[in-house]
Amino acid sequence: MKKTVFTGAAVAIVTPFDKDNKINYKKLAELIDFQIENSTDAIVICGTSGEGPTLTHEEHAEAIRFTAEYVAGRVPVIAGTGSNDTEYAVKLSNEAEKDGVDALLMVTPYYNKTSQLGLIKHYEYINDRVSTPIILYNVPGRTGVNIKPQTYFELSKMSNVVATKEANGDISSMLETLALCGDNLDLYTGNDDQTAPVIAIGGKGVISVLSNVAPKAAHDMAIAGCNGDIKKCTEMQLQYLDLCHDLFCDVNPIPVKEAMNMMGMNVGPCRLPLYEMSESNKAKLKATLEKHSLI
Repeated sequence: MKKTVFTGAAVAIVTPFDKDNKINYKKLAELIDFQIENSTDAIVICGTSGEGPTLTHEEHAEAIRFTAEYVAGRVPVIAGTGSNDTEYAVKLSNEAEKDGVDALLMVTPYYNKTSQLGLIKHYEYINDRVSTPIILYNVPGRTGVNIKPQTYFELSKMSNVVATKEANGDISSMLETLALCGDNLDLYTGNDDQTAPVIAIGGKGVISVLSNVAPKAAHDMAIAGCNGDIKKCTEMQLQYLDLCHDLFCDVNPIPVKEAMNMMGMNVGPCRLPLYEMSESNKAKLKATLEKHSLI
């Protein structure tokens, strides 16, 4: 059995920017403290919600280094180091390893894409050149590539591949993956609105956007399910379902940054090509935040 990186809810933390559109490290430190004080189980830095694609290499590497150093072992730190360039993914991963991260989040190749065999070769190449646990990241809606259950089976045999963040939304496919891989692959959902069902079938938790605005709720929901209280987990899932959906009323992380700014967190805007959401969506999001007493 491979070591589990975390159980519960990990925050897919946003990258805060200042008025000059530079990374605001003082604010990032505040966000990290806020998350840990509210029971977040792990920090994921430079993922989709962290706007990794618009960070320069230097910014990406520094954000990972800063986070690992600032967290200082309080919770696991998972660094987004995936790329559609296999060699670059290794380079970024090796730098993150030196900074002391606990795991690497490795998205499937995007735009150039690849075949299922190409996925195996891509991850095999990376696996053989790192020494840190790898969490695969399957998000076909963004990448155009879907990891199939039989491919997961082959990937789960690799020494450093320990888990997947599954965002294909297909519960039947996830069940087949769990049946094939057993204890060789932990399953996390990347969709906040599927926390309860994924944990109910054997998942270890969620890598969460919701956690940015409601970390204690996301943690309590996931931990309840992981501890066997599926009823409480499901009740909380239904309670927060509207907020889960409204945080995706536009391209992530546009709505969650808007929500955090409404809450007074002052995380700044998204970088282009991500642009601010419509006034109607802002009003809808504000009403939902008010309903949950977040503003």
